[in-house]
Amino acid sequence: MTHAPVPPASGSASGGSASPAPDAAREKALGGVYAFTAYLLWGFLPLYFLTLAPTGPWEIVAWRIVLSLVFCVVLLSVTRTWRSFGRIVRQPRLLGWTALAGVVIYVNWQVFLVATLTGHVIETSLGYFINPIITVLLGVLVLRESLRPTQWISIAITALAVGVIVVGYGAFPWIALTLACAFGVYGLIKKQIGPQVDAVSGLTLESFWLMPVAVGQLVAVSLTTGLTLGSAGLSHAVLLSLAGVATATPLLFFAAGARRVPLTVIGLLQFVAPILQFVTGAFLLGEPMPLERWIGFALVWVALTVLSVDSVLYSRRRRGPSDVGAIT
Repeated sequence: MTHAPVPPASGSASGGSASPAPDAAREKALGGVYAFTAYLLWGFLPLYFLTLAPTGPWEIVAWRIVLSLVFCVVLLSVTRTWRSFGRIVRQPRLLGWTALAGVVIYVNWQVFLVATLTGHVIETSLGYFINPIITVLLGVLVLRESLRPTQWISIAITALAVGVIVVGYGAFPWIALTLACAFGVYGLIKKQIGPQVDAVSGLTLESFWLMPVAVGQLVAVSLTTGLTLGSAGLSHAVLLSLAGVATATPLLFFAAGARRVPLTVIGLLQFVAPILQFVTGAFLLGEPMPLERWIGFALVWVALTVLSVDSVLYSRRRRGPSDVGAIT
């Protein structure tokens, strides 16, 4: 990622007010750093959740919701941003967007936890490898962005990869496709509400909307297998109590980054998390990688390479001598 230098504005008077372009450029660059940090943290999440055994995926997600809300309330108090939070609450349209974001991120969390704790970390990585392609498709279908021929090629190769996995591996990659679609829609929602909803306020509302779900899951777990918080030792209790911080921190970075940079930049940075997850599943956890799965992954990587090269070349063609703040 490079930050293009900002040339002085032509004809500006000495001592005059600064052009708003440098601020916009800094915001884009800062957004790129935020998004990269989010994906880096997400890449290590499978290892964290695996340390929470014997806690199951339904209990973990419930605690993630509850503790994320607590963490966000603390952040709102520390940063003294309750007033801006109140302005958001008074806008029904924004409340609707945050409720929808909460539903989508819940689907992402639950599917991810079930997959991670049942030996499907590699398939979760496939989902996040496919996610940039889904992001491009959403840009076309929802934001009416034009699609270049090379982007169509990337989508076609990805579809072929899914077909290879289905036929050769004998199973439909529902985990991967669900994660890709859910998080793609989540990113789109964050882009739609933009600067109107700051990262902390947004996650606070998303967690608030999901509280009934969390309470219901905790009750269900307590009546069936029993809750594990406090029953598996002090170190386990401490690790589980950090689920809110582990959940909220990358989401806050992502929200702060998504509203500052284009969806194409988000799509490029998304490679960080699945690479780390793939390494975790294939080499640290020893999950099976038969030939069909390698072929499917290889096709996805080819598609992502085509998409990435196209994005970089397109960005360079559009960049003129007076362009500022470009991120590649």
